[in-house]
Amino acid sequence: METRAPYALVGLLVIAAIGTIFGFVYWLNNTGGLSKRTVYEIQFENSVSGLLKGAAVLFNGIRVGEVANLQLSPDDPRKVSAMVAVAADTPIRADTHVGLEFQGLTGAPVIALEGRSKMPPPAASAGLPVLKADPAASVSMTRAARDALLQLQGLISESSEPLHSTLTNLSTFSAALARNSDRLDGIISSLERLTGGGPAAASPIIYDLKAPHDFPPITKIPSAQLSIPEPTAVLMFDTQKILVRPSGSEGPTFSNAKWSDNIPKLIQARIIQSFENANFRVARPIESLTASRQLLIDIRSFQLSLAAAPQAEAEFSAKILGDNGQILGTHIFRATVPAAAADAPAAAAALDNAFGKVATELVVWASGLM
Repeated sequence: METRAPYALVGLLVIAAIGTIFGFVYWLNNTGGLSKRTVYEIQFENSVSGLLKGAAVLFNGIRVGEVANLQLSPDDPRKVSAMVAVAADTPIRADTHVGLEFQGLTGAPVIALEGRSKMPPPAASAGLPVLKADPAASVSMTRAARDALLQLQGLISESSEPLHSTLTNLSTFSAALARNSDRLDGIISSLERLTGGGPAAASPIIYDLKAPHDFPPITKIPSAQLSIPEPTAVLMFDTQKILVRPSGSEGPTFSNAKWSDNIPKLIQARIIQSFENANFRVARPIESLTASRQLLIDIRSFQLSLAAAPQAEAEFSAKILGDNGQILGTHIFRATVPAAAADAPAAAAALDNAFGKVATELVVWASGLM
């Protein structure tokens, strides 16, 4: 037994080696590249930068072979011929699309085949079937990038003037926005208040005029009825604002202060009240009233002046008409009263004082004509 054991072991090793060789041959024949192949010639019309022998050949994304040989065309220096060996059962047709793809991190080029239809296989030329590559397939990535950059440069050159004009306009617009940022803030705040957004506006402070009660002795109270229509005035005075002259950024605007009514209506009401305090028979013009006298008033000034020291200015032009429309008398009444300060309370107080002086003189003057 001891002398036969080495021979049996050697025999087993020989049988294992023979089996391994047959298995390797079977693998090569079926999966390692010794299966039946068909060789095709692929003609490229331009350079195939980076394509090497042994590069993969893909059909619809599946590897079916490799590049067997690469050579230049002796008749046309621009053309390149590639011999590819692919599996015999690959469904290559005459209209099979041929291109180049770049795979992996290194971007190694491979030949990509794409099936299109069920046409017959391509015809053989000089013993090999020939496939025509897509002319754009042989354009290298470098050249494609260069062409794209050239097109972009041309586009920028053509658009340089409009682009420069647009940038200039944007710069001008942004500068205008920067100069008027305060006004824009005011406009946005006004829009917020108009639409009900933003903080609620502060309630305005209301000021009023007082009709005078004390008059110089009047010898006789007229028995004639007197009507006082609403005074006339330029549009500037048809407001509830406390007016300031000069107005604008030079002085205060009293945006949070106003009279109890528009200036003409307020002056009409307080002048009527002044005549009533002096026991005159006076009223507003109404259809049922027959007045023998009519007092017409034109407001020429009723504002705070800032020309020198702050002072209130009141100036009225008055006319008394008879029942036949005849003017019985005209007079201009003026009064100026210094204001303690250039603020709304002081301005309202000074204007009230000036109005009291004018209204008192008006009542005394009218009593002498009636």
